[in-house]
Amino acid sequence: MNKTVIITGSTDGIGKLTALKLAKDGHKVYVHGRSEVKVSKVVEEIQNATNNQNVKGLVADFSDLQAVSNLVNQIKEENSSIDILINNAGVLKSQTSQNRSGLDIRITVNYLAPYILTNGILSTIKKADAPRIINLSSAAQAPVSEAVLIGKEQVSDNNSYAQSKLALTMWSFRLAQEEPNITTIAVNPGSLLNTKMANEAYGQHWSPAEKGVNIIYDLATSERYKNDSGKYFDNDKGDPQGQFSPAYIDAYNEAKIIELIEITDKILDR
Repeated sequence: MNKTVIITGSTDGIGKLTALKLAKDGHKVYVHGRSEVKVSKVVEEIQNATNNQNVKGLVADFSDLQAVSNLVNQIKEENSSIDILINNAGVLKSQTSQNRSGLDIRITVNYLAPYILTNGILSTIKKADAPRIINLSSAAQAPVSEAVLIGKEQVSDNNSYAQSKLALTMWSFRLAQEEPNITTIAVNPGSLLNTKMANEAYGQHWSPAEKGVNIIYDLATSERYKNDSGKYFDNDKGDPQGQFSPAYIDAYNEAKIIELIEITDKILDR
């Protein structure tokens, strides 16, 4: 059965390769990026490679939260239901450390944008049969500071990245509790995969990008994972494929999760 799939940050890296893999299966796949030219190019490339004309484009700069809200409206207008949402878009190294609102760029793109997008289209996701949300976490997870979250304090790129990924994981677990009919899984696709992000940040890679692509694809589509909502999959804990493992301890702290969501909603309301 063909599904409707949205993959954020899918004009290169594991997002693009996952979009290609899903398009080959005949699904309706939305490719997302911040450049209209690049999105159009990748959509055409995947259409030609898969002979699937049902590959569409979405354009929004995730550092601009209003653009994310606008994207929500577009998605809801174009789709009666969404089967799979893969929150893959992410940033580590950036020429600017903050967005125009003074929020950390990594917190914004890696956590706040998927939070807005997912909650905005949640009613559409819930209309699908057996929907799934796959959130791209990381082996890098660090305690979330309110000062960093609200843009009051700046820390290193790596630290704010790790905070953003723990925030995403904490919220993933909460979402799984609140929406038992949606399979929500957080995943570390693998450390230092051969992607633009890893090579720009560290100048090296440990594993091929396909390692991450394969687990994202499996988590999103395989019947084997339909009862694994609210878990964290660590693709570093095994070869060639990882396993479900504990996330950072704060991801299981109910009080800290509640506090995170309260602060997040205050940021987005201001």
